[in-house]
Amino acid sequence: MIQERLEALRTEMKKRDIAMYIVPTADFHESEYVGEHFKAREFITGFTGSAGTAVITMTQAGLWTDGRYFVQAEKQLEGTTIHLYKMGEDGVPAISEYITRTLEEGECLSFDGRVVNGKWGDELAQIVEQKHGRLYTEEDLIDLIWENRPSLSRESVWLLDQKVSGRSIAEKLAAVRRKMEEERASLHILSSLVDIAWLLNVRGNDISYVPVVLSYLLLSADSCIWFLQEETLEDELRAELEKNGIVTRPYESFYDTVKTLEKQTILLNRSVVNYRICSAIPASNTIVDRPDPTAAMKAAKNWIEIDHIRQAHVRDAVAMCKFMYWLKKNVGKIPMTELSVSEHLEKLRAEQDGFLDLSFETICGYQEHGAIVHYAATLETDAALEAKGFLLVDSGGHYLEGTTDITRTFVLGPVTDEMKEDYTRVCRANLNLANTRFLHGCTGRNLDIIAREPFWEAGLDYKHGTGHGVGYILNVHEGPNAFRWKASGEDAVLEEGMITTDEPGIYLEGRYGIRLENELLCRKGRKNEYGQFMYFENLTYVPFDLDAIVPEQMTEVERRRLNEYHMNVYRTVSPFLHGEELAWLKEATREI
Repeated sequence: MIQERLEALRTEMKKRDIAMYIVPTADFHESEYVGEHFKAREFITGFTGSAGTAVITMTQAGLWTDGRYFVQAEKQLEGTTIHLYKMGEDGVPAISEYITRTLEEGECLSFDGRVVNGKWGDELAQIVEQKHGRLYTEEDLIDLIWENRPSLSRESVWLLDQKVSGRSIAEKLAAVRRKMEEERASLHILSSLVDIAWLLNVRGNDISYVPVVLSYLLLSADSCIWFLQEETLEDELRAELEKNGIVTRPYESFYDTVKTLEKQTILLNRSVVNYRICSAIPASNTIVDRPDPTAAMKAAKNWIEIDHIRQAHVRDAVAMCKFMYWLKKNVGKIPMTELSVSEHLEKLRAEQDGFLDLSFETICGYQEHGAIVHYAATLETDAALEAKGFLLVDSGGHYLEGTTDITRTFVLGPVTDEMKEDYTRVCRANLNLANTRFLHGCTGRNLDIIAREPFWEAGLDYKHGTGHGVGYILNVHEGPNAFRWKASGEDAVLEEGMITTDEPGIYLEGRYGIRLENELLCRKGRKNEYGQFMYFENLTYVPFDLDAIVPEQMTEVERRRLNEYHMNVYRTVSPFLHGEELAWLKEATREI
């Protein structure tokens, strides 16, 4: 099937004299996850991971993806003639490097200009110019060969009450306009869906697990135009928009509007705004290329949001603890598979007040599947659980109070000493980062080594960041804060109110995987002559599995940290459990 699709694409390429076609994982808004309509890369390659870029020539096809997906991609690309390029590995060319090497003098490079951001589009345009070639970005070739392609999502939009958001629409618009003044910008183009949702206090359902609305925003000092599928608005929301001076226009009319802009200073982020929009802006305008002001604003949660987020984590912890009890009590006694236990966990979350949806597709990997960092069970791969080994479950939920993300690796039965040592190492790494103290001004890059030190001392590592920011009833992966040692475009100072995950792991291909993830709230500590000290408040209240802990492998300080964490788990969750579940929790959080 994939080979037939590649041949169909090459037929369309040949008609247009296109030598190379790029298919990224993207929608028109540079979203991390995309709706069904936008899964063009999955359609043309068969690879279902959330990140990856395909490059197709008349004789070759390649897929670039990161370390989270190496194992999965190898399996899914088998027999497709598509070569896997493991990003970041020695000897593997970057996508732009490959294009530069492969595109011949005078040839045509093509992509849909709406699904490539302006920054990368400029880089690709330069490559083509150096080759004295042609760039073709006005057509979506995948659309021509994708029969029965899902249509654009048109889900309803709802308003987030100020009692939950903590700040009104008017306050947020005023804050962004102040940033525009600082940049001397007369207009701001905003196309990031999560940023628009945050700014307007709205939520939707146009992307699975991400409550956003397909839309663009054009903001000036005295106007705000929201381009969306207007039929999704209800009267109450229309009235709220009108009260805040926000007018709406059809979603597809944004490109024509951009072409009419003249002699403006426009603030936009070329890493997010797509290439077709950037190319459509007339030359009389001045572009100020900066991160969207909303990114930093929404990353540092206000105290109303924080209070709600704490409540969401308590609800989530109750569901997770009930799940852990049920799993350990019943494994080996009743039929269980990766999919069935995922469904049971979703059911337990759905029983909690305020539950809206999962915050991402549950990653539930038994034994060797746990070594696939972003594994997603299917009917074909759904493994039966036995009373032995490890089960890794990475999951989360959206609640009316906030968004959660947690990973636990559970002992289902006998495990080896090596497995216990690896589990203890991961637990140590998690606790050490969660308990660090640092001066304001540090970024996640400064602190990442605290989590990796137990791995590096043993010559081990994991091929993903240690943590990412988390949105507020929004995207579970939110910038600009993160823990990662490798340089990246986002390396924000850790500010009070930022929430970042803490999720070190060990992955032994073909054997097992271990990841332990909590969410950490950045807080201000003492301030003295050395500066403002900061610390983390642990928001996640679920036991680590003591059946896999080797106390002798931990220092006295690490054991104390684990005991204190478990004491807090019991104090927080015990009021919501009863009978056998409560007795189990007491044992699961016992002092070691």
